Amino acid sequence: MSESVNGAGEQAGIPPFESVAPYPFEETVDRRNGPDLHPALLGLLPYLGVWRGRGRGGYPTIEDFDYAQEIRFSHDGRPFLRYESRAWLLDAEGAPVRPAGREIGWWRPQPDDSLEVLLSHPTGIMELYVGRIDGARVEVATDAVLRSASAKEVASGHRLYGIVEGFLMYAYDMGAVGQPRQPHLSARLERVEG
Repeated sequence: MSESVNGAGEQAGIPPFESVAPYPFEETVDRRNGPDLHPALLGLLPYLGVWRGRGRGGYPTIEDFDYAQEIRFSHDGRPFLRYESRAWLLDAEGAPVRPAGREIGWWRPQPDDSLEVLLSHPTGIMELYVGRIDGARVEVATDAVLRSASAKEVASGHRLYGIVEGFLMYAYDMGAVGQPRQPHLSARLERVEG
């Protein structure tokens, strides 16, 4: 089948798959190496890197839980940060139990120090946050939440991030499943790369 696909592509002027090189543009979490940082990202420079740590979560509809998390902020020279978060639940002794929340998205700073944050979750939820960059502090709240038919009902969110004494700290308040917006997650992460 790939021969017929390659043949059809060549007839259309598209080179065969074998001649396509890997993605040629570098993306980095490192503040010292890689593509030049876009000037629009200077206010978010302290976030660039890979962060790991632990947090605590809870909500009226579930039991409280401990989790570990890795957050990665990277850039490729354009005026946005790529954001990726993955978490895993921990047992009472701190051992991994199972994968937990994941999200991926982009932080888009604007010239007036406002910030747009777009997040997508594998659970069928997409969120648009808007807010402000204030030094090492970022505060955003949902402007829109989209859900697939099978996703749980999430109505709103508020996130507060800060670099405090070299650590990435954050708190996330959520309004979901008929509950008003209230604390859901908080964590303290240390930079392990970047």
